[in-house]
Amino acid sequence: MLENVLKKLATADPKKMITYPLIVFLAALLVLAVHFPTLGTDLKGGVVITIYGVDANAKDIESLLKAENFKVTVREIKSITGDTRVEIRASTDVNVQRIIELLKSKYPNAAISQTQFGPSLSRTAQEQSLKAISLAFLGMAVVVFLFFRVPVPSLTVIFSALSDMTIALALMSISGLELTQATIAALLMLIGYSVDSNILLTTKLLRRKEESVEEAYLSAVSTGFTMSTTTLGALASLWIISQAEVIDMIAAVLIFGLLADFMNTWILNAGVLKWYIQRGEKK
Repeated sequence: MLENVLKKLATADPKKMITYPLIVFLAALLVLAVHFPTLGTDLKGGVVITIYGVDANAKDIESLLKAENFKVTVREIKSITGDTRVEIRASTDVNVQRIIELLKSKYPNAAISQTQFGPSLSRTAQEQSLKAISLAFLGMAVVVFLFFRVPVPSLTVIFSALSDMTIALALMSISGLELTQATIAALLMLIGYSVDSNILLTTKLLRRKEESVEEAYLSAVSTGFTMSTTTLGALASLWIISQAEVIDMIAAVLIFGLLADFMNTWILNAGVLKWYIQRGEKK
């Protein structure tokens, strides 16, 4: 069945192959315009209070604090060893001491710690994250242009990476994943995954040894699909098995991006390359 789908893509109209991924990209932009992913505590500032060593229930703690009109987010996190901890996230203006007093009255034997993220530190983290993404894109764009030295294929590779990140961000917003330093690192990793598969396809089609573009496409997609599905399977296993929140978030973002990359590489980029090659042959 997959082989039949790939053969249909190999012979599909380039304009249709370009149109559908662009519609998905515009839909992702619309989602982000309506609701951008919520910034995590490390990027917007706030306090994280963690309770260890008790059989605490996140819902009970949330009810206890909200009864005192505290605006908090409570999460229960299980480690690989089976230990459970509860994290309470709140804004910087919250009365931390009062929260700790309430927790100690309900869980006198609990170990409680707090981590504060000040506004200046959070602004610095935001600036550094934006700078990292900008420099990563700039470096990737320079390398791609130096490698191909042809505007259309090079710009398509860069746009595919941008589209992967945009769609991943939109899916983060829909699924409720926060934008943190960990998820930003995952988004940066997507640049490598995207460029890897796109360079494979572009090189195979522009410098093809096969007689036709369709044969070159099928040759590239057989290798590319193996690479991407292997990575996707590993990430899915990591997301299912892992009990660590940070690892879950990174795995989820990479899964979103890889799913988007299937479309942007093997449909969008392939469509642009087929159109570009056909136009060159006509000339």
